[in-house]
Parts: sequence; C-alpha cells; structure tokens
Amino acid sequence: MDSNRGGFFIEAIGKTIVCLAAAIFMVIYSGCSPKQASVDEKNSILSQQELSSFLIEMYLAEARMEGRPLAVDSVIHLFVPYETKLLKKYNLTDSTLKLTYQYYLDHPKQMEQVYDVVIDSLNLREQQTN
Repeated sequence: MDSNRGGFFIEAIGKTIVCLAAAIFMVIYSGCSPKQASVDEKNSILSQQELSSFLIEMYLAEARMEGRPLAVDSVIHLFVPYETKLLKKYNLTDSTLKLTYQYYLDHPKQMEQVYDVVIDSLNLREQQTN
C-alpha cells in the first residue's frame, strides 16, 4: 500500500465525513450552553483513552453500516441498537457521554489528541488486515 494514502477507513468514508459525523454527534450530545461541571460530573468524564476506545468502536460500526446498500433511515434504525449496546459495554449513560463531549469541546487540544489516537488506531487496524 502506498504510504501517502490513508487507511481503508479514511478512504472508505473520508476525513470530511468523519469530521462531520463527529461534529454532529458532539452537537447532539453537547447541549446548548456550556456550564461548569460539578466534582461528580468531572469524575464521570471519560479519559482520553476511554473516549478513544469508544469512538474507535463507533466508527468501525459506522463503516460497517455504510457498506450496506440501505437507505439512510434504515441504517440509522439498525445502528441505534448497536449504539445502545456499546453504551452498556462502556457502562455509559447519555448524560455521561454528553458531559464528556462538552468537556472535550471546551478543550479542543485534548479532543485533537483523542482523534489522533482514533485515526492512528484505525489506520493500524487496516494495515494489519492487509
């Protein structure tokens, strides 16, 4: 594989779609206005490693769904139960995920580090499968 080309994941859905999906996901879970997190809320925010692992699984699932010849609403209908299972696997609630996204939206350098890990991990997985 040419070292200048991105991995299968990046080629399959493209950086633009990844960024757009992340932005939409974060907006949905972030709420309208930032607020100061309480100590309990800060303790429930996912670490960079935890968020990276969660996002890797989400993007792999999205990539599998994208490969199906289905209408968008059908793909969403199939994806929601998987998302619910993934939240249970990581012992997450919607509120914890919202707090996590709000925290990383307020700390863009840390969010960038999370996505660096996600992209590197997905590229490595692609290389290992070839």
